[in-house]
Amino acid sequence: MSPTVISKIVLAMFLWAACFPLITAGLQYAPHLTFATMRAGLAGAALVGLAMILRRPFPRGGRIWVTLAVVGLGATSLGFLGMFHAAEFVSPGLATVIANTQPLLAAMLGVAWLGERLPRIGWIGLSVGFAGIIVIALPQLLDGGQDGSAIGFAYIVLAAVGVTISNVAIKSIADKVDGLFGMGVQLLIGSVPLAIAAFALEDPTAVQWNAVFTLSLLGLALFGSALVYWVWFSVLEEVELNRAIVFSFLVPIFGLTIGALFFGERLSGIQFSGIALVVLGIVFVNLKGRPQG
Repeated sequence: MSPTVISKIVLAMFLWAACFPLITAGLQYAPHLTFATMRAGLAGAALVGLAMILRRPFPRGGRIWVTLAVVGLGATSLGFLGMFHAAEFVSPGLATVIANTQPLLAAMLGVAWLGERLPRIGWIGLSVGFAGIIVIALPQLLDGGQDGSAIGFAYIVLAAVGVTISNVAIKSIADKVDGLFGMGVQLLIGSVPLAIAAFALEDPTAVQWNAVFTLSLLGLALFGSALVYWVWFSVLEEVELNRAIVFSFLVPIFGLTIGALFFGERLSGIQFSGIALVVLGIVFVNLKGRPQG
């Protein structure tokens, strides 16, 4: 894996980690589904508009459009729904552990759907990385994190499954569709169910427009959605999914770093141990070895 690709992956994980404080800030001024719909719609419009300006090839073919619909419903509809609602019901520690089952699920789906193979050391690496996530979240899990409600658990599982399926779907068409158009279209498709639910369950006019909400929305839409999906798509054009997805274990690490730098949070010794396990797991997954089915 080249340094350029690694840099893209790390950038994508950092941008995804930065989404969480932006969501928290923006939710004070807008209903959940309305906020999620605006994020997806603005991001999709930005990517499609840029693709049109640059005269990129428009997606063609029924299979491509069906796959983009799967990505939109998984990553955007289910992913955003779970992400925006889970924090109401479940502690951050439990959310971190459940959400980060995604690399394990994606690796298994990659074998079944894409025919990818991962060396035995790679499967060990995924297990070590997930163990690191559990260690990182352990202080919160022991501090009442086990009291998360069933609905909160369901929201996180829904998001993790949606994002997992969408990642496999993205990889399956990564060399068959333009990244700007593809990721823009999936965001617009995914925004439709969110919009329907928002109008049915919320009052979209309840948005309080101010500087904090506007900056949160722009940050999430342009950087935490449009840019990050385009970068991630470009990564999957070059790298096997199971070797790239393991880097998503870095998301909670970046989240902890952001909390330490900007919100005065402190990292414990056990969390540093978890970070070391995550890094070791990423290294193991990207070592060469005999592929296992």
